[in-house]
Amino acid sequence: MKHIVITGGSRGIGKGLALEFLKKGCLVSISGRDRESILSAAEALKVESGFPNCQGIPCDVRNSEELELLWSESIKLQPVDIWINNAGVNHSNQALIDLEQSEIDAVVDTNIRGTILGSRVALAGMIQQGFGSLYNMEGLGSDGRIVEGSSIYGTSKSAVRYFTRSLIKENTNSPVIVGSISPGMVVTDMILDPIVREPEKHRSAIHIFHILADTSETVTPWIVRKLLSNKKHGRHIAWLTSSKILFRFLLNMFKKRKVEGLPAF
Repeated sequence: MKHIVITGGSRGIGKGLALEFLKKGCLVSISGRDRESILSAAEALKVESGFPNCQGIPCDVRNSEELELLWSESIKLQPVDIWINNAGVNHSNQALIDLEQSEIDAVVDTNIRGTILGSRVALAGMIQQGFGSLYNMEGLGSDGRIVEGSSIYGTSKSAVRYFTRSLIKENTNSPVIVGSISPGMVVTDMILDPIVREPEKHRSAIHIFHILADTSETVTPWIVRKLLSNKKHGRHIAWLTSSKILFRFLLNMFKKRKVEGLPAF
């Protein structure tokens, strides 16, 4: 039985990954900042998956001490096989000058600082135990694409890609596999919240989402299979490849694709 740790596992793609790992018979530890939410999510995952091998551990990834506690609490059950730095937040779809300072701080501290600190803790623990795999979650901005209104979030994910590539090089001769995950456009609260608030403003984006986005139920089983089978250092596990994007745009010329959970366009 493999042991998986997922930060930001109380909702969205993190929770979706946790569910699929449980279905594969894994032991799963999920973390989140809010104690009640993460404990509730762990119980819900047990019920939905039909397996009891899930625990929720409160942890703010911006805090090194809490990440150390996440590691120490997790390995009480058994050593960690896979650690996924998934915790991330977005900001409102606005230009930089219109963003609140608190939004900027939250994105930078969680997406960049949280990934760096989480990687540091996981790497140290896995090197000590002699094995393990570490994966960082990429997102909009990782490929350098610029999207209006996403300056800080995109910058944070661009930084995550550079950081992960650096870790891959640093750990070439270590016992730890380091890689990245690119889930593509997944229909989660991060996508839905701004659309629901201002549907007219995002009409063109909704159209693109229907072409390229997928539900968590579609993406996460595939990602989990890839993660569990991967033995290659430096692997980039990407769902929405360039060829898949091209194929979907071509197919959309003949048949309009509609994704469950997205507003009509």
